[in-house]
Amino acid sequence: MRVILVTGANGGLGQAISRDFLNESKENFVWLGVRKAIDKAATLASEFPERCSPVALDVTNPSNWQSALKTILARQGRIDVLVNNAGRHRDGLLANLDTAAWDEVLSLNLDGVFHGCRAVLSSMISQRHGRIINISSLSALLAPAGQTNYAAAKAGVIALTQALAKEVARIGITVNAICPGYIETEGLSGWSSEEKTAAISRVPMRRLGRPEEVASAVRFLACSEAAYITGSVLKVDGGIL
Repeated sequence: MRVILVTGANGGLGQAISRDFLNESKENFVWLGVRKAIDKAATLASEFPERCSPVALDVTNPSNWQSALKTILARQGRIDVLVNNAGRHRDGLLANLDTAAWDEVLSLNLDGVFHGCRAVLSSMISQRHGRIINISSLSALLAPAGQTNYAAAKAGVIALTQALAKEVARIGITVNAICPGYIETEGLSGWSSEEKTAAISRVPMRRLGRPEEVASAVRFLACSEAAYITGSVLKVDGGIL
């Protein structure tokens, strides 16, 4: 059995990642890390009642991470894969960006990854095996105006990924990052048709990405065949960069 924890599991990307792991093998058990609005996670868990369960998790809270890991380890005694997927935007030009918007975005997108990696490392080191996949963003590599907070946080995720990968490479743990581009999730729900058209025009493939395409990349980095891949940054962006 492989034990997998996906954070932000109530969103479109988290749902796609979780479902992909569940469909991959009947030996996979997926924990759905959720903080609020858990309806989609609960529905997915009801589809796979023997292999999937929500777990309460505010990724910005270290004690929440400890509680979640305690629950997982008490039931299955191990954690094999962590997907740090939770994140959100609070966009705005820096001159008008309030401190709360900066702090919230850094806390969720960067601090949350730090807390998660630290929480699982003890078990993974004892197992001498583990896979950590951190969801960054194309904004980390091609920072747009209006996203100083988000771009900085996601760039920090890449740096954290690469440094941690070096620290744990000798003990069977891989740490990689994925940078999605424009993906058709709730993150784009507030966009007008004109904004979507403009975004698509910047994509060489001339379409938005699908959550399932990011999920497939996550699943690959978590598989045994990817054991020699660590510290890597994989773009899933239709060729933008």
